[in-house]
Amino acid sequence: MRYALSLAKKAPPKPTNFCVGAVLVDEAANAILSTGYTMELAGNTHAEQCCLAKADQSNLSKMEQHGLPETRAASQKLVLYTTMEPCNKRASGNVPCTETILKTVGIKVVYIGVKEPEKFVGENVGRAKLEEAGIEYVHVPGLEVEILEVATAGHEKS
Repeated sequence: MRYALSLAKKAPPKPTNFCVGAVLVDEAANAILSTGYTMELAGNTHAEQCCLAKADQSNLSKMEQHGLPETRAASQKLVLYTTMEPCNKRASGNVPCTETILKTVGIKVVYIGVKEPEKFVGENVGRAKLEEAGIEYVHVPGLEVEILEVATAGHEKS
């Protein structure tokens, strides 16, 4: 989670989004597969969206280079660390991060640093969707104050 937090610090602070970091790990191999942070890729992109898009590109390239079967990901135990609960609704029209996670084969656990504040789209019900799909959802305590400080950089303080 500390690594994800270090990535969140790279996100450009804006009053209209949270600065979040995400790390995709193959737990069986103890290997980082991909990382991402808010606005890393073009458009109004979220950390999980960037991380999983980069993982997709990386896996496609590896499969093409080495002729690996596409089902390889299904046998992995992938875990996603994200400093903030994945969104379930997007005001910008992009696919919510919860849906992207559900479409990613092999993710078994999502570790979060903090719940998403209800500032932009109200209550987040993504946790229920992930759990209904059999994906474990785990809060990692201890960094909440720092995560929220980074996440809300660029927001008006009240």
